[in-house]
Amino acid sequence: MISISLSNTTLILGARAIFRNLNWEIQHDQKIGLIGPNGAGKSSLLKLITAEHNPEPGGQLVKAKGVTIGYLPQHPEFDPQKSALTLALEGNPRLAEVESELHRVETKMGDPEVYNNPKALHRALETQQKLLDEYEALGGANYAARVYELLKGLGLPESDFDKPVSLLSGGQKKLIGLAQLLLLRPSVLLLDEPDNHLDMPGKAYLEKLIQDYPGAVVLISHDRYILDAVVTHITEIEDGRLATFSGNYTEYIVDKEQRLARQDELYQIQQRTIHRMEMAAQRYKLWTEFNDKFATRLHAMQARIERIEKIEQPSLERRQMGLELSGWRGSNQVLEFVGVSKSFPARPILKSIDLLIRHGERVGLIGANGAGKSVLLRLILGTEQPDLGEIKIGPSVKVGYYAQEHETLDFSQTLIETVRRAANMTESNAVALLIRYLFTYQQATQKIGSLSGGERSRLQLALLVLSGANFLLLDEPTNNLDIAAAEVLENALNDFNGTVLVISHDRYFLDRTVNRIFELKAGDVKEFIGGYSDYQEKIKGDNRS
Repeated sequence: MISISLSNTTLILGARAIFRNLNWEIQHDQKIGLIGPNGAGKSSLLKLITAEHNPEPGGQLVKAKGVTIGYLPQHPEFDPQKSALTLALEGNPRLAEVESELHRVETKMGDPEVYNNPKALHRALETQQKLLDEYEALGGANYAARVYELLKGLGLPESDFDKPVSLLSGGQKKLIGLAQLLLLRPSVLLLDEPDNHLDMPGKAYLEKLIQDYPGAVVLISHDRYILDAVVTHITEIEDGRLATFSGNYTEYIVDKEQRLARQDELYQIQQRTIHRMEMAAQRYKLWTEFNDKFATRLHAMQARIERIEKIEQPSLERRQMGLELSGWRGSNQVLEFVGVSKSFPARPILKSIDLLIRHGERVGLIGANGAGKSVLLRLILGTEQPDLGEIKIGPSVKVGYYAQEHETLDFSQTLIETVRRAANMTESNAVALLIRYLFTYQQATQKIGSLSGGERSRLQLALLVLSGANFLLLDEPTNNLDIAAAEVLENALNDFNGTVLVISHDRYFLDRTVNRIFELKAGDVKEFIGGYSDYQEKIKGDNRS
């Protein structure tokens, strides 16, 4: 059954056409991964479905009867004075309505005019039973416990449940918005990057919720691991066009590569055929000057060429970010922690940590939100000092740092000013560099504060290259990158002649880039050889034994 359908839909925002004559269907039981480059129109498409954007006349958007839509934007907004728990409890307003109606019915049943009238009493009892059934379906007496379980499962600490939402991070606000939607249970869930800022347990919990969700889900995500785990279809929007594939992300990649290769083969064959026909037409045209009988053949050949349904040449390679991390050899022992401890007034973070990272290693640092991963990076950078122990960095090591929240960038500077200051280069060379990182000249002259999260991420990567570092500290580098940019980063790290320590909850990225995992848990670091899947297999084996 089709829940939502779009026919010949065109969306124009300002002077830019986001897409034209788009057709799409969302079936009632599909779990769809909506993917595409940053700026392709993924969020705009969801906003069009929710009527936040209006399509151009001539298109049609149809919702099936009874279909309800729940939408989680990238940056949800709430009453800043309310707490996370209060907002989540208010997630399903129908529950409060049912409770109020039950109270009215119970009061009515105490009225002598009702309980002394068998017909009126029977009607009141029927109404009460219907309301009780709906109350039970909505969670009823277990609703508050379900809210607690949902917030905890998604990764919101209980200590934050009663804080005003104004004190919470953007990622935590998104958790509240997600909890509200899951409690409301609309027919179709539209989720715009719900996994951003979730730790690995939170992502696993989200995966299970989506898999078990009784309706349709459209998920915008750059997390290829989630797209492999939960979706039944991939819908790709690119260059204003939309195509849907059956299967998960990996199956989509294989299918798309085969389809593009076949389309390119057919295109080349057709082009050779058209060329031969055009050459024949040229000959007929030349011979017509000497013999009129070739005029008929010329017109027939031209008509045949006109009737050919042209195969479009596939775009096999999109323009990609020109990221090249060169690095250099440096010291063999890059980083060593010897008995390092760090505490804050509320609790200890690191307890007598010992670790060693050697040249050329790629190490993934994982752990739940709040475990102390960013504290460990700040200790390496020297912005925090250990309470006990020693941190040794090799004498021939130059550290380059990628900050998750882009706090190393000066938002008041233009991109050109930032690049020129980092590398002492001319304006023309700075612009040329920025173009390699997919910025236009107009963007290069703007202030960094006007950039999107993905654009700030690309700028940070450019500055990382200019730093000439041979030891990279990366804090959630793929959080704002689209899939194509994340793959460029993965390839660059694999070619990098240096050492990498990366904090990431991107399990696909970890599998492709690291050869050791450090898990930070309860103040201690435990080491695992291999990528994330190797770590997960070892953990499962330990749990079974």
